[in-house]
Parts: sequence; structure tokens; C-alpha cells
Amino acid sequence: MNNYFPPLFEARMHALLSTDWEPFLAAHQHSPPVSIRINPKKSKAIHAARIPWAEHGYYLDSRPSFTLDPSFHAGAYYVQDASSLFLEQAVKQSLDLSQPLRVLDLCAAPGGKSTHLLSLISADSLLIANEVIGSRATILSENIQKWGHANVVVTNNDPEDFQRLPGYFDAIVVDAPCSGEGLFRKDPEAMTEWSPEAVERCSQRQRRILHDSWPSLKQNGILIYSTCTYNEKENEDNLVWLQQQKGLESVELEINPSWGIQKINKGNSTGYRFFPHAVQGEGFFMAVLRKTEEETAIRAKPKTSFASPAKKIADSLREWIEDVSLFSFILHGELILLIPSSSQTDIAWLSEKLKVLNKGTALATQKHDKLVPEHALALSNHVNKHTLSRIELTKEQALAYLRKENLSVLTEKHGFALAVYEDLPLGWVNLLGTRINNLYPSAWRIRHL
Repeated sequence: MNNYFPPLFEARMHALLSTDWEPFLAAHQHSPPVSIRINPKKSKAIHAARIPWAEHGYYLDSRPSFTLDPSFHAGAYYVQDASSLFLEQAVKQSLDLSQPLRVLDLCAAPGGKSTHLLSLISADSLLIANEVIGSRATILSENIQKWGHANVVVTNNDPEDFQRLPGYFDAIVVDAPCSGEGLFRKDPEAMTEWSPEAVERCSQRQRRILHDSWPSLKQNGILIYSTCTYNEKENEDNLVWLQQQKGLESVELEINPSWGIQKINKGNSTGYRFFPHAVQGEGFFMAVLRKTEEETAIRAKPKTSFASPAKKIADSLREWIEDVSLFSFILHGELILLIPSSSQTDIAWLSEKLKVLNKGTALATQKHDKLVPEHALALSNHVNKHTLSRIELTKEQALAYLRKENLSVLTEKHGFALAVYEDLPLGWVNLLGTRINNLYPSAWRIRHL
């Protein structure tokens, strides 16, 4: 692998690492480790080496073609760098996960941390997964749907928009856009875009994001800040700057020395650095902060409430959902959505305050007296696989389905059915007797043969 770092980066890292420079350099001659985080609602533990700081994180011996694994498209697991899974320790050690929490993932695309958070928070908590760039927000929404939780709202807002929600969030995760120094091994192209000027621009952008989102964090709320860079300007210096501007305290985490994570202190701030020669993962930085200054919290008081589908429609939908008593059906035009009843007021209010792309789980589109099931329902952790019709697919058939090809499956069933691979729903088909209509979303189809 290429080890020709930008000269100014190399000089700074040489000074920072001292005797660890050679091991750091050597680590960049090897391919990065392959790691995944399984969806505990859809998968069982696998036979692979565990990532020590993440309950459902695993290292793989080699990199398979994830695109050609139907389980990946079903949301059974997420491909994610091991270092970033340290979010789990930050969350578990700083928040009471037994309580209902309002959590904002501010820079959420493509969805690694959002789906991780959904596996950590309680069912009566609410996650707002936000992405400011529209095209990336679409990818975020897709990955959220695959993960299958209903207690989530996907938004497309600028960080300053969240100032409309003062003191609302119990926790905010800011995985900030950065210069990407920690990804040089995985993405050598990032080296060509690196410069001291780019670092400075990133630092200023990060400070604006922190400044703009800060008012929406409640007093004693938790801010989790992370980057995939080693640069002090983007990491420790930003913490010191924020501490000078705002009332906060660092939250120290317990880490096992065998993990190889470096604890660093600057001023009154504490952070955690990941180096690829010391940790089986990519370069990463994380810090946990508690807001100590007073913040008057706003209450969720929507001006209007959601409309509900007709009783006849709702009664039909109840058979499609497990644990249906925990949820409410709401209307969005012809679309019927499933949202947790405990969060209905909050979701209605957030829909008025923010640009919401998705809320809860899309169940069905109502066309006259007919219900056409939505793809998100097939991927939902709450879909009732026992009452709905289904067809079992082999791997070859599943890949054909995911390519949105015509299927040859013998069945006497008629109507909508779940296309299932190894007990994992992939989406819907419409059984028409002599043929099968493949309803997999065109935008999601795999093109890799």
C-alpha cells in the first residue's frame, strides 16, 4: 500500500508519535481490518472474533462481497469500522439507557452511528437522525429502514435549525465532518485532499456545528463528539474552545488497557484516540461532554395532531404488526405510518419544526379500499411474519429478486407476500397466479453481477 503521506502531515505525526512512528507507518502497509455490527433484532451471534468494546461487533477474517449477501440487504448487519463502535461505551457509560431518551445524531449519514444508537436505546426512546446534505440523507433513510426500528425520525436540516428546540435532547452525537487523516489507509484518495488549509476549514466548520447545536442539548445532557482524524485542531483544541465558550465538563470513560486506546488530556478536557498500529481499527477520536450550564427546556406542543386511518383499515393493519398495542397508525396523505404511541406527540411537534424525510415505519399506501404494503414494513422488526403470506427464496432467487429480475417460483398463493431469505424478509412480491410481480424498490436494486 502507498505510504507517501503529505510531507506536512508526516512531520506532524512523526513529532506526535515519536517512537511509535515506525509501527504507525508499518500499519499502513496492511489492509484495514474488516468489521461488522450485527442487528440483534435480526441476527444471532456469529462465529468470529469479537470487538471488545461493542457487544454485537465482530471482526471478519476476510472481506466478502457484501453486495452479494442477501442478509446484508435485509438489515441483518452493518459494515462499520471497529473504532467507531466505541460509541457504545460512550453511550452506556454516560446515559441511563433504561429511561426514555431523546437523542439527536446530527451528522448521521450514511447511518452507522444511527443504527448503532437504535440498538442501544430503549423502544420508548426517540432518535432523530439528521443529515444536512440531501443526497446523503437519502442513503441514511435507506439504512435506517433496513435496520427496522420505528422509534426514529430522519431529518434534513442545518445544525442551526435545531436551535428551535432549546433544551430538548438528552444526548447529541456529533460525528463531525473532518480532514479524514484516520482514513488514509482505507481511502488513499483522502491524502490528495489533505492540506493544512483543509484542516483549518474543517476545524471552523466543526466549531460552527457545535455552537449551533449546543442550545438544543438540555442541562446535564450528554454531547458525544467524534472525528476520524488525529489533528489536535479538530479534536482537543475544539474541546478546549467549547469549554471556554460554554458550561460543560468532560466525562471520563473506563477503558481496558488491553484495548490499545489512548486517553489524552488537554486543559480540563479528556478525549480518546485510536491509532491503527495500537488498535484493530482505523484512526478515530471521541470525547464525551456533559452540559452544566442552565438551559430552559421547551415542551413538545404540536399545533395539530396526526390524522388516523379509518377503523376498517386500521383493523386490517393490526394483523400485519407484532406488539401492535405499542404503536399508533397515522396518515400522511395516502401513506399510512407506524409510530410508537409514546412518541406520537413529539413526532407531530418535530414534524412542524424540522424538515422531516421519514418518521416511524411506512406501512402501506391506501389506494381506494386496497392497501399496498410499503417496502419499509417488510424490513421492520415489527412485521408479523406469521400472519402475512410469504415465499421462501434460495440465495440465487434472492439475488435475482434484489436485482429486480423476474422470479420463477412455483406457488398457488395470490396477492402480496413477503420475499424471505433464511427467515429474513427482503421485500414484497405480488403473486398473480401465472407470474410474480417483483416489488423491490428500483432505486435500491443491486447492479453488481
